[in-house]
Amino acid sequence: MNRRRFLKTTTAALAAIPTARIALASAPTEKRLVVVVLRGGLDALHALPPYEDRTYRRLRPSLALTTADKAPPMDLDGYFGLHRALAPLESIYRAGELLFVPAASTRYRDRSHFDGQNFLENGSGAPFGAETGWLNRALLGLAANDRRLGLSIGTVTPLILRGEAGVQAWGDSNLPQADDDFLRRVGRVYAEDPIFSAAFQAANDAPQLDMGMADRRSGPRRGEDVVLSARATADLLSRDDGPRVAVIDIDGWDTHFNQEPRLAQLFDPLANAIVALRRGLGGHWKRTQVLVVSEFGRTAAENGNRGTDHGTGGLAILAGGAVQGGRIIGQWPGLSKSALWEQRDLRTVNAYESIFKSALIEHLGIDQGFVEDVVFPGSADLQPMDGLT
Repeated sequence: MNRRRFLKTTTAALAAIPTARIALASAPTEKRLVVVVLRGGLDALHALPPYEDRTYRRLRPSLALTTADKAPPMDLDGYFGLHRALAPLESIYRAGELLFVPAASTRYRDRSHFDGQNFLENGSGAPFGAETGWLNRALLGLAANDRRLGLSIGTVTPLILRGEAGVQAWGDSNLPQADDDFLRRVGRVYAEDPIFSAAFQAANDAPQLDMGMADRRSGPRRGEDVVLSARATADLLSRDDGPRVAVIDIDGWDTHFNQEPRLAQLFDPLANAIVALRRGLGGHWKRTQVLVVSEFGRTAAENGNRGTDHGTGGLAILAGGAVQGGRIIGQWPGLSKSALWEQRDLRTVNAYESIFKSALIEHLGIDQGFVEDVVFPGSADLQPMDGLT
């Protein structure tokens, strides 16, 4: 055991006490769900460019992936293409395990990162409408009061997973090994405290990821962090007594300037993280859905700094063996001036909430009434999107 494992497992254990008996309770589902949140506002028109659209090329004279100095996108359906840095996803798409929903976002329209992320995560229909996350409330619909079914990847549990349902946490760090003397001293300090004593014992008993993570001598680059998080997620979700729902955060998607090289550096680890989930989950992949979302999209036209500004309509990416993939689905509003939101943004015509409801109801099997009343209150007009599962 090392100090990293102790700290992270203590944090997880304190979130759901008593711990030892809960951790081994039977799971209410064998389905898996991974939500990847791209913080900063993903430019949908760069990840999935409508490269055959003349208006797209006119709006983005230097950023369009059809200019002579850009690698052309990989054609998907004759209209939309896939950015070359997302190339590892093409084979998953062709295998029918990946789909895209363009012009997708929440009902939020005011372009503030903080408010947009709150709106995305709390599920209330308002930036500050709830102090808990919709995914945490969904865990309650899986009878998660008997077990910590949620998994937070990172040093801080995001709002989307905060709430009454206990969750586990995993975060990589480079803290040195804790020696046996230190652990004995901590054990004596905690011996008379029922809460910390249980947490300390749970840390001692917790299995360690068999991935060589504890022995790295230096901090990883951003891309390595993302793929490492995906490998850890797959390892933990693939265990019979492990969690069933996980959230991975990826920062850095606010591309006001120099967008092309910055996004290329982000797309590659994102694609490889999905590949790592597919590989690491093994036979569980066929029962898995991965949802990749961002708080909003970006302006349809490029700005003067070879970047894009805060927008509205974005993109949803769905992967997994439990996804009817190999398709680009949903409505497409087009890029004409009259079609744009406030004459500047890709218009949102496909609601994230409908996609989330489909994942919860059709994939995880949570009661639709519970989802409508508790998870996404006040959103009955947004029905689950058909044909995803």
